[in-house]
Amino acid sequence: MMATDPLSLLMTAWAASALLMVALWLLERRLHNLALADVGWCYGLALVVLWYSTVVPGEPARRLVVCVMIVLYAARLGTHILIDRLWHKSEDGRYRTLRVQWGEQGPLRRFWYFQLQAAAIVWFSLPPLVVMQNPHPPFHLLELPGVLLWAVAVTGEAVADWQLASFRRQPWNRDRVCREGLWYYSRHPNYFFEWLHWWSYVVMGLASPLGNWGVTLIGPLTMGWALLKVTGIPWTETQTMTSRGEEYATYRRTTNAFFPWFPRRP
Repeated sequence: MMATDPLSLLMTAWAASALLMVALWLLERRLHNLALADVGWCYGLALVVLWYSTVVPGEPARRLVVCVMIVLYAARLGTHILIDRLWHKSEDGRYRTLRVQWGEQGPLRRFWYFQLQAAAIVWFSLPPLVVMQNPHPPFHLLELPGVLLWAVAVTGEAVADWQLASFRRQPWNRDRVCREGLWYYSRHPNYFFEWLHWWSYVVMGLASPLGNWGVTLIGPLTMGWALLKVTGIPWTETQTMTSRGEEYATYRRTTNAFFPWFPRRP
């Protein structure tokens, strides 16, 4: 019988994710598009949590709900990246910049970049794992707000992605800044709702009696740090300022970077 203690689960998930990322790294050497790592992270997270739901102890109905939440979130985001960044576009500008910076060490560094994504799969699988292991009968009063928050966040991110993709498909918008829909209230509404999504497991985790609720904070804290300080807004804003110039500078002066709110007067 397969061990279900947390360490064994995480080590097995890491080994499987590492193998997945090796396969995608080999594929990337032919396709020359690092967005494959993002797609792999999304689908890998969905598969790991789906596996968790079949082996971890915990109330079955709750395990099913959390599994569906993660699978729908990750499959939607992974498919969006697959279509938007692999099929319809050349490699994203931030990845092209990395290729130049890595130089002759590019293949090895790309390998470790894919392995970093494998570790990230395991790291972000911890919040749903904690919620799944709650043995109490479903559903605690705190879990309904968590599910509702998940629905708002995943819907908001999907709408933001769709609005931006629709804007970019119009040839007359090639060099313009999208200020339509949710993008009127935030320069990065997709990032905001991505971050908000991870709070849903924190709220649901408050109902857990296992004393490990703090582990669920891994999701929003890590994702918020990455989006605000590392790979999200800093990279995107640098690339967009280069390509959109003064129009984007005006957008920055009037519109919040992250939290949606009414724009200021220029």
